[in-house]
Amino acid sequence: MTARRIAVVGAGMAAARLARQLHFHAPDADLEITLYGQEPHAPYNRALLAGVLTGRYAPDTLALPAGGAAVRTGTEVVALDPAARTLRTAGGETAAYDTLVLATGAAPVLPPVSGLFAPGGRALRPGVHVLRTLDDCAGTVRDVRAAGRAVVLGGGVLGVAAAQALASLGCAVRLVHRTPHLMERHLDAQAAAVVRRTLEAAGVDVLTGIHTMSVPEDRPVLLACGARPRTGLARAAGLAVRTGVIVDDTLAASVPGVFAIGDCAEHRGTVHGRAEPAWDQADVLAALLSGARPQARYPGSPARLRLSAGPLQVAAFGDIAAPGPHTDTIRLSDATCGTFRSLALRDSRLVGAVLVGDLSTVGDLADAVAHGQPLPPDPLYLLTAASAAPAEGVLA
Repeated sequence: MTARRIAVVGAGMAAARLARQLHFHAPDADLEITLYGQEPHAPYNRALLAGVLTGRYAPDTLALPAGGAAVRTGTEVVALDPAARTLRTAGGETAAYDTLVLATGAAPVLPPVSGLFAPGGRALRPGVHVLRTLDDCAGTVRDVRAAGRAVVLGGGVLGVAAAQALASLGCAVRLVHRTPHLMERHLDAQAAAVVRRTLEAAGVDVLTGIHTMSVPEDRPVLLACGARPRTGLARAAGLAVRTGVIVDDTLAASVPGVFAIGDCAEHRGTVHGRAEPAWDQADVLAALLSGARPQARYPGSPARLRLSAGPLQVAAFGDIAAPGPHTDTIRLSDATCGTFRSLALRDSRLVGAVLVGDLSTVGDLADAVAHGQPLPPDPLYLLTAASAAPAEGVLA
């Protein structure tokens, strides 16, 4: 019997998780799984790149197992033919598949400012970096150490984590953000003020409400302006694409035999862009493709942020973006200790929480949000009860 060929375009965290879970569910199945990765590295944990900047993690400690799948590193897929069920690589090779999984991830957003590109306008000029790969980390550290200073453009989760990491190297770091407060997608102004004070205490010069027109040429620049799903292959192959590759609850795309997971996938109008949803999607798809759980479905993933970078500790989850009607908010702030905690309550139930500086209660709060159980008249105990210590890394 001929092996069923599963081609995965991408060799990142979602792809590795899928391959590993397929092997777990069907170790003896006749599956031929191939991961095509553009990077020269085997799959690794991209969520820990900020730790690589500081030297906390060596690059080789980030490696992820791929369940015995064949990993084709340095192999870019440049075209898909879903009707013929083939793909073509940049080297001119054509490979056939039975099932195709797109795990192409996301590309960094490059802001419309002058001074980013080398002559010709296609490649970033020397000294300008993004932070998506291990090679990006190596180049950033090299240039920042040589210059002793850097500018980080973008004050979202990645920019904040990167600024903290570079400051820990003893470099003079300036963080520039276009909106009035940092991490505005996850934090309100009061919580963001605590994050700002923590960064400033670490030596970061924070500038907010600044629309950058150009980047300096006398110091390294790290761009942390968000990411956009890589959908070029899918769009060219005729798949339905909006922000990401549109998938249903089985992670199936609009063309038979094609699926998408991770940062490139758009499910129920949402592109998550975080590690945990990518793993959830990989788990569901592995259960389906292996036959272990034919009725498995992906229902979506809750909004969640977890950032742990030295003294900078942030967690946000649940309904935190817009409180809305019939929602009460309880805040507890301690400027001396540099902590902030906020609860969002609706109909006597906890629907969201934000913690900055002290994550000791994060376990209790996450359970309360997940279970939606009614709270007692005085829920302040949730802001002070002890729980598990936070894990290292960035999940955002």
